[in-house]
Amino acid sequence: MSTPASRYEIAAWILAAAGLFLVLQLHLLPALLAGLLTYELVHVIARRLRLVQLGGHRAKVVAVGLLAIIVVTLLTLAVVGIIAFFRSDLGNIGALLTKMADILDSARSKLPDWIEARLPENAMELRISLTDWLREHSAEVQTIGKEAGRAFAHIVVGMVIGAMISLREVRDANGLGPLARALAERADRLGNAFRRIVFAQIRISALNTFLTSIYLVGVLPLLGIHLPLVKTMIAVTFIAGLLPVLGNLISNTVIVIVSLSFSLGAAVGSLAFLVIIHKLEYFVNARIVGTQIRAAAWELLLAMLSMEAAFGVTGVIAAPVYYAYLKDELSSRRML
Repeated sequence: MSTPASRYEIAAWILAAAGLFLVLQLHLLPALLAGLLTYELVHVIARRLRLVQLGGHRAKVVAVGLLAIIVVTLLTLAVVGIIAFFRSDLGNIGALLTKMADILDSARSKLPDWIEARLPENAMELRISLTDWLREHSAEVQTIGKEAGRAFAHIVVGMVIGAMISLREVRDANGLGPLARALAERADRLGNAFRRIVFAQIRISALNTFLTSIYLVGVLPLLGIHLPLVKTMIAVTFIAGLLPVLGNLISNTVIVIVSLSFSLGAAVGSLAFLVIIHKLEYFVNARIVGTQIRAAAWELLLAMLSMEAAFGVTGVIAAPVYYAYLKDELSSRRML
């Protein structure tokens, strides 16, 4: 039996729940994720380099502080590089969507009747459908589009805050009051949940991108099949792959549709290859994610579905981290 929760722990749980809710309501998820990423990177690297074991309090603070500055700088450059890539001709998402619409329009004659009946009549109808979807999800689109600059600013501020918090480990925490210690424990649990789910998903996405790259760059050209926008599809595979379960569906749909530009056989072959690869990856994913947060795929899907219904696209992104944190809290009280 676990010991009864103190009033300070109960207050910390309430404050943590309110804070996580407000993060979604106020569109501060990019700042939270950036801060957690920075904090965990500094934390992991400092331990690997054994900076926290340096002699002298000032030496520890200086060493970890310099490491935090380096991490923030590299992450900022990475974000700018990703934005620049997707704005360039090689990674232009708009060009990819336009190409997919044109492919669907021109591929109608190659498809079976039962598939053709479920497709838009032409590229114009597909664009109209996309326009209707954009109107229905205007809030999410505004967050992604018009507020992109503000989101980038939030990311930078979040990284700075994460870097500053990373210095807490090398400072004396004995002076904290009971509520502050309870809140710090909640923050540590959230950080651990983030590290487990996100770092595991990065490894999974990297593996998926590597295998997909071999198929797009190596296997298909050997068969005489040269698809357009290969680099863009590889980038989409990695970025979308950071989202559990749904990411693979997004990237696979893009690859299969673009394969239709060559032939129906190429599209079927791409679909078969991707299904086989993801079946093999299933065991790796189960080992990586399952052992990290002890959650089945259906649990993550249910959490993502519920969060999407409540908060839209932002909820889908936050769901795995929030669910891993909630499960960790409940497990710590032996309620699961």
